[in-house]
Amino acid sequence: MSSKLAPHANHLGRDLAAHIPPEAEGVLSLGDELDGELSRIWPRAVVHLKVRSNDAHTLYAVAIARSLLEAHPEADAGVVLPAIMLHDVGWSRVPPGEVLEAIAPGSHRPDLVLLHEREGAELAASILADVGVPPARAARIVEIIDGHDSRRDALSVEDAIVKDADKTWRLTPHGLDTVMDWFGLSREAALRLCSARVHAHLFTDAARALARGLAAIESANLWDERTALELP
Repeated sequence: MSSKLAPHANHLGRDLAAHIPPEAEGVLSLGDELDGELSRIWPRAVVHLKVRSNDAHTLYAVAIARSLLEAHPEADAGVVLPAIMLHDVGWSRVPPGEVLEAIAPGSHRPDLVLLHEREGAELAASILADVGVPPARAARIVEIIDGHDSRRDALSVEDAIVKDADKTWRLTPHGLDTVMDWFGLSREAALRLCSARVHAHLFTDAARALARGLAAIESANLWDERTALELP
């Protein structure tokens, strides 16, 4: 689903550009973080993220991680942001026909999840070295990637934020759109599935609040009263 980026009309009839602030709290950019480090990582990562919409998923997860970092100033953004940008590169080394079997409800292929983590850690280590991330910090990033799905506990606050950003994406509009097409589900069924797989598995209060807000908005989208309105 594409977001509406330009208006369809101007019902007020006058230009309000002079009243729009150049910056606003909560509005994030991508490119200048970590002295441009993410901008150097992204082109090296995206070539490995063409599997099951992982490229867009990754950008949304980076944005979610950025918001969670605001609630956790003690966390090292230099670990969190590269880790979330690289966390799923390993799916590129899983046989394409088996990728969805790794995450489908009722699937019994934990070996595929472990494979993408292990391969992702290897790819991430190479990319981080290529962009000049110091070895000690790179080791912390790679450790998070190698276990971000299979490991039940969080190694650190940085690991917790990466895990939470990854999972919370499922309740975003893009997450639900994607899950619907993965498994042929209605939006209502996808929302129930994702909610069951997200809320009880988050580590941070900030992610829990964000996830409940996203689920509440999507719930309202499904109400008969909302679908009956002639609105976008």
